[in-house]
Amino acid sequence: VQLQASGGGLVQAGGSLRLSCAASGRTFSNYAMAWFRQAPGKEREFVAAINWSGGSTLYADSVKGRFAISRDNAKKTVALQMNSLKSEDSAVYYCAASGNIRTTMGAMNYWGKGTLVTVSS
Repeated sequence: VQLQASGGGLVQAGGSLRLSCAASGRTFSNYAMAWFRQAPGKEREFVAAINWSGGSTLYADSVKGRFAISRDNAKKTVALQMNSLKSEDSAVYYCAASGNIRTTMGAMNYWGKGTLVTVSS
């Protein structure tokens, strides 16, 4: 599976941004999908995950209630809607695929290149 994230950019605190991850290659619907992020000088951390059907989602406590992950298996895409953005949300965001819905980096089978999100305060 090849993954390509897009949609990053500069946004003011309190604003919204929608990230998208497009997949190609093997059957997209076989995989759970996740978003991770990495801020400068910090370790990569889990943000959100969704199972193969979209019926189950997981969120980091720091984004719960503000971010929403969704997927469209027909279009082979997964999205991350980010609302009420804070300066601490600034990071490079990565999409990843795993066999089952997981929250750890080691469980991911495929990674896409990141997209940069900068939230100005």
